Amino acid sequence: MTLIAILFLSFVQGLTEFLPISSTGHLILFEKFFNIPSSLEIDAFLHLGSFFAILIYFWKDLMKIWSLRWLIFVSALPGGIAGLVLHHIVESYFRTPLVVTLALLVMTLPMILGERLGQKSLRIGELNIGKALFIGFAQALALIPGTSRSGITISAGLLVGLKREEAARYSFLAGAPLILGAGLYEGLKLVKGGTIPTDLAFAGFIGSFISSLVAIAFLIPFLKKYSLYAFIFYRILLGCLLLTLIFLKII
Repeated sequence: MTLIAILFLSFVQGLTEFLPISSTGHLILFEKFFNIPSSLEIDAFLHLGSFFAILIYFWKDLMKIWSLRWLIFVSALPGGIAGLVLHHIVESYFRTPLVVTLALLVMTLPMILGERLGQKSLRIGELNIGKALFIGFAQALALIPGTSRSGITISAGLLVGLKREEAARYSFLAGAPLILGAGLYEGLKLVKGGTIPTDLAFAGFIGSFISSLVAIAFLIPFLKKYSLYAFIFYRILLGCLLLTLIFLKII
């Protein structure tokens, strides 16, 4: 893989990791369009850049909500278990344009329900174990490419009553352990296996880190003023376009 390809994928990863439009789904689609070898290992290494972006952006929040660490653990646990058990199945059978397209369309439903049914009144400090676990099970669904981890967890946060910006904050914090775990596990395999040179991997890390910071800095203020419907519309539009391309056998 070339430096240009790595940087391109890293910016796609960073920007789409935190916007509710599916980072993995976009990575797979760009890999297909530009004939870049598809690899969960490469995707996961780019996730390390996203993790450190969370760490830097939410550093003050992490210090303030240290008492809620067990809730974050509960929200991360279902996704972690699902990832360990289903990793190879997802890699072998689910990383296809059709799966991504269907997930993009179907998973708009939780986003719509979150907007329509969520009370949007709670702060993160008012969560309990049950609500954290509900968000955790929703996060496990993000293993399906095209779902969007941030989209499904923000929607779950809205459904348990969180304000939009609070749901986004908790989504990022609850996803951090999974992003770190996947990045370390696959990144170490990637470097040891020699699949990609270390300097290219580092370039991808930096690109993902920078673009992730940009995405986070955009989304939190955005959700204080606006709903998820702009992203819902984007997902439906993209899904319909991709269905057309699949039907025409272009992808």
